[in-house]
Amino acid sequence: MAQEQYRGYGLWGHAVPEAGRYVASGTVTRDDVLIQTSGRLDMFWTEDEARTAGIEWARAWVDGNS
Repeated sequence: MAQEQYRGYGLWGHAVPEAGRYVASGTVTRDDVLIQTSGRLDMFWTEDEARTAGIEWARAWVDGNS
């Protein structure tokens, strides 16, 4: 799991192993409260790619909703 702070939100990128690849998802929190989750975004060959996709989704969510 990757985490960063962005514009007052906590952003999380997740990589879940599945069938030899990694499913990406993202989560947005604020003050330890869940704000939004992405659900399944896409599949990637590496954990880092999946986590990065989750963080990018979360950053875009904050940009579009704050």
